[in-house]
Amino acid sequence: MLAAALCAALLLGGAPAPAPGWQPLEPGLDLGLFDGPAGAPGDGKIAVVRVDPHRYRLVLLNASAPGEGGLFTARAWADRHGAAAVINAAMYQADYRTSVSLMRTRDHVNQARVSKDRAVLAFDALDAALPPARIIDRDCEDLDAFAPRYGTLVQSIRMVSCERKNVWSPSPRRTSAAAIGIDGKGRVLFIHARSPWPVHELVDALLALPIDLRRAMYVEGGPEAQLYVRGGGREVERVGTFESSPGATTGSAWPVPNVLAAIPRAPPAPRQTRSSR
Repeated sequence: MLAAALCAALLLGGAPAPAPGWQPLEPGLDLGLFDGPAGAPGDGKIAVVRVDPHRYRLVLLNASAPGEGGLFTARAWADRHGAAAVINAAMYQADYRTSVSLMRTRDHVNQARVSKDRAVLAFDALDAALPPARIIDRDCEDLDAFAPRYGTLVQSIRMVSCERKNVWSPSPRRTSAAAIGIDGKGRVLFIHARSPWPVHELVDALLALPIDLRRAMYVEGGPEAQLYVRGGGREVERVGTFESSPGATTGSAWPVPNVLAAIPRAPPAPRQTRSSR
């Protein structure tokens, strides 16, 4: 069972917790640990994993896909598929399989229904001229125009709009949260806040952080929300907590059906050179 500190960060070899700010793990993979709004129970930190999609292949993993057949924690999904980082993909229905909104890859459709939610993460570009990953804001972009051009689409609740505005309605409700964002260089951000903040306040905090956040969408809340990353001899696992008991540890991470994974791309083959005589 994970102790509260372990839920915040698991570090291999007893290494000290990372200092605030960005810490490189591997080329194209960075971990950021930042202070969130004051006054929340827990560690008060926002963890961000920054992924360069040119160095890491983004993959949607579904329990409903052929060959999977089960639910796994973020760490177990990473072990199963050789991923460097894993986060929730989106909220799911009572069958513990089907996403609430649109979710599909080239080979598998988990949910065909397009809901009213305004954000759609698109990756696995079918045209090399396209950005490898983007968040489509349906209020300023046409989903139908982009859908045929990307192999994977994941729809969820918009947090930051195409105008870089906080579009989450203020509410007193507090929750742990997992989110996915895009920065100004097209890098994908896996975001996790264990301390329960009102989501509107969390979004304001994210926009103020030095992470160059341009768009973002909410993917899970409460104890199901989790983030796992490993690289550079370091391993970090973060899990959410119960809204009713924000100071309590949830124990082991909960198995979840749908996650987004970042898997290292194979390095290019060495170029063959012809020796001259």
